Amino acid sequence: MKKGLKLTDILVTIIIALLFGIIYKLWGPLYGVVSTFGLQIEQLIYGMWFIAAIVAYLIIRKPGVALLAEVAAAQGEFIFGGEWGVVTLVFGLGQGLAAELIFAAFRYKRSDMFIACLAGVASAFASIGIDYYYGYVADLAIWNLLIMFGARVIGAILISGIFAYLIVQALEKTGVTNLVRPASSEDYKALN
Repeated sequence: MKKGLKLTDILVTIIIALLFGIIYKLWGPLYGVVSTFGLQIEQLIYGMWFIAAIVAYLIIRKPGVALLAEVAAAQGEFIFGGEWGVVTLVFGLGQGLAAELIFAAFRYKRSDMFIACLAGVASAFASIGIDYYYGYVADLAIWNLLIMFGARVIGAILISGIFAYLIVQALEKTGVTNLVRPASSEDYKALN
């Protein structure tokens, strides 16, 4: 399998990212509503903002796709009027880079649920770091910070790990993902 991105790979990644950019935009008000329940419960749904990178990688499975998808999704959210403005791009860059580093650590050879969950957790770590830089979490008591961090990691595992993996598995059953992946040696053996 060639590792370089083809124009088709880039276009499919951008389409995935724009779809998730719309979802991200719609997710913002939901996040605000859930935050009214207190105790950092909204962090359980924060993992949705990491999903574009993971879904795009699980479909395309090439270097650079996760970073491109997350940055493009953040750009899409910004363009569609996301409530956090241009800071969204910083988060997209950090979260996409974190996911990309996980896929790179495994040399882009694994695309299972564990890798999806690990990439989600890495994106959660990146987002917490960016939150800290912008001062969103610096004033929290340690117990509140631990709840926030734990809930965000759990949300990342559930939404951007398990849910993203299940979305791609459902797409694979339809055969649509075969359009962007080259035929494998197993595919050729099945023809005999």
